[in-house]
Parts: sequence; C-alpha cells; structure tokens
Amino acid sequence: MMQIEIGKIINTHGIKGELKIISSTDFEEERFAVGNTVNIQFGKELVPMEVASFRRHKGCLLVAFKDLLNINFVEKYKGCVISVDSDELQKLDEDEVYFYQLLDCQVVDEEENELGKVVEIIETLAHDTLRVRNAEGKEVLIPYVDAFIVDVDVELKKIVVHVIEGLL
Repeated sequence: MMQIEIGKIINTHGIKGELKIISSTDFEEERFAVGNTVNIQFGKELVPMEVASFRRHKGCLLVAFKDLLNINFVEKYKGCVISVDSDELQKLDEDEVYFYQLLDCQVVDEEENELGKVVEIIETLAHDTLRVRNAEGKEVLIPYVDAFIVDVDVELKKIVVHVIEGLL
C-alpha cells in the first residue's frame, strides 16, 4: 500500500509528549482528528499511531499520540515523516488532484513538445509551482495556475502547459 506524506515532525513541545509538526496536507482537521491513526516512518519501520490530541500553535501543529504522553517516549521521532495509507485519502472533485499525483507527470506544451517531468511541487503563499526537469537535467519552474496549466491528466501522467515568452 502506498504511503502519502501528511507532515514532518520537527521537534517536541513541552513535557507531555506533544510533537511539533509541519503539515503537508490540506485536510489537517481530518487527518489529525482525535482517534485517527497515522503512520510514523521510523527508520525502515512504519509505526501506526493513534492521535490523542491535536492543536495549532505558531504556524505548526502540535500532536500527541495515545500512550506516548511523555517527552521521553516521543523524542526519538524528531525528523520523522508522518503519512497515511493512500486508500484513506479524501475523494476530490473531478477537477482536483493531489500533489503526489503530479509527481513524475510528463509535461508538454500545447504543440506536444516535451518539456520534462515534474520532480517537485513547491508550495508558496502566492501559488504552487511545478519544478520540471528534462532529460539533460535542465530545470524550469512553472506556476501551477490556470494561466499556464491547460490540462492535467493524472491517469496518463501528462500535463499540458501554455508556454509564454521567458518561461523556458
């Protein structure tokens, strides 16, 4: 089963076992709801954890897990990735996609000229951006906005973009 990253543990918080998490999900309330299970990638092991508490604090999430309500039990998880099973993902509207579905998509212009593959999605306050790398290793950043994105077909792993002067 495929694991989808929903956050990364960056530190502990206090002495009661809370972990400071940088979220990478749009569904924080659902993913970290009390009683839900998430997975922590600890070395080569995938450790399922039940959420005991969840709250926001200074731009991060503070999450505690059942039976780990002491700093001594959670310090070892600093730096670990938190994920969920892909079959637990929310259903999206027809025109919406998850970012992980864009990774490795072939990017072409409107004339079907190959530009490369999506290697990263950069999230910014203004808009999200696709980092596209071609076979020679050259990279281009393409804003993931309607002005540039003509069509996205995650089934075919293909994104058609409108190229303007200066983009490439």
